[in-house]
Amino acid sequence: MTQFMPDRSKSHHPAAALSRGHMPTLFDISLKNYTKGGAHRIPPYLGPSQSLAGFDPEYRNIVDYIVRITYRIWETEAREVEYIEACYSDDSLVYDDYGLQHGNAKIVGDTHHTTGAIPDIILIAEEVIWAGDDTIGFHTSHLTRIKGKNTGPSKYGDPTGAEVDVMVIANCVALGNDIFLEHVLYNTSAMLKQLGLDLWEEADRLAADPFPGWPRSAETWADLRSGVRPERPLSVGEPVEGFDPDAFARAVHDGLWNGDGAALDECYAADVSFEGTTDRKFFGRDAYRAYIAELREAFPDMKHHVDEVYWMGNDDDGYLISTRWSADATHTGGILYRDPTGQKCQIWGITQQRVKNGVVQQEWQLFNELDLMIQIAMARRDG
Repeated sequence: MTQFMPDRSKSHHPAAALSRGHMPTLFDISLKNYTKGGAHRIPPYLGPSQSLAGFDPEYRNIVDYIVRITYRIWETEAREVEYIEACYSDDSLVYDDYGLQHGNAKIVGDTHHTTGAIPDIILIAEEVIWAGDDTIGFHTSHLTRIKGKNTGPSKYGDPTGAEVDVMVIANCVALGNDIFLEHVLYNTSAMLKQLGLDLWEEADRLAADPFPGWPRSAETWADLRSGVRPERPLSVGEPVEGFDPDAFARAVHDGLWNGDGAALDECYAADVSFEGTTDRKFFGRDAYRAYIAELREAFPDMKHHVDEVYWMGNDDDGYLISTRWSADATHTGGILYRDPTGQKCQIWGITQQRVKNGVVQQEWQLFNELDLMIQIAMARRDG
């Protein structure tokens, strides 16, 4: 296969923020339609065509692009890892558990590392929330399931033979076949537990010998939070009557994490399904309430900020909403992260919600828990 190379005559930085008109109101271009309810991972029919100026012409629409570049890089018999160079820009910025990664060469190296550790790896797309277009940039929130067996060495040690099954959420911005900005969270803490490793031992080891890019500088932390953030929330700058996904997502996050928690009873189904970081998987408001209480006990002064919201959908079919958020917090309470250290911590996450009739039916959420534990381990080491 001839490798397509995008036009890189100019940088796309900084990424442009979305307006309300960039949010798709229908689900004709959606993962559910693409895979026909799960019957196909890569279907024979690739969905409706969409303007993708500058993208590899083999892709039909943005969902096809996101799903198939992942499959092409990680899973095809040829496993075209170097194709990353064609779909991540040379000046790409990737914010992850370990800080800020610059450029596509680092992504290529990390992918070779992971496929070496888990040779039979598969990445199953579970949702793609998208907005934007080929002029301002496509914003995509890609929920993926990583599965495979650890039969090769990794940066976490010798192979254990353990089966891995973890969630990933990657929020990307792409123009002209290039992903140039990404906020990605792997459920790394869950993966390490599945490998049979002790999380605190790993946190202590990584605090003593951190990866490049960690700890984040104050500038990197500010850039992580502000990337693609609109000057004003769309619910303020472009208000609408009726249900507003932007206002809803912001009110729910603020009410749960900064407020009295009443939003849980008001805005969540009684049997809400939740999957989150490490071993957090539960049903119902009471379990969600306990989860919030545990984190807020560990960080009593937590100040939660919503950094970006985009969505797809309508009142009849419901909405899929992606919310990227961050928090400043001081570790002064609770037992969740062992004895309080007084460490000022950086917490950030991505939440996907399926909302119908103004009520959250399902929620998927990841935050940087291993990184958070390393921050706390560093405080104990330096204390």
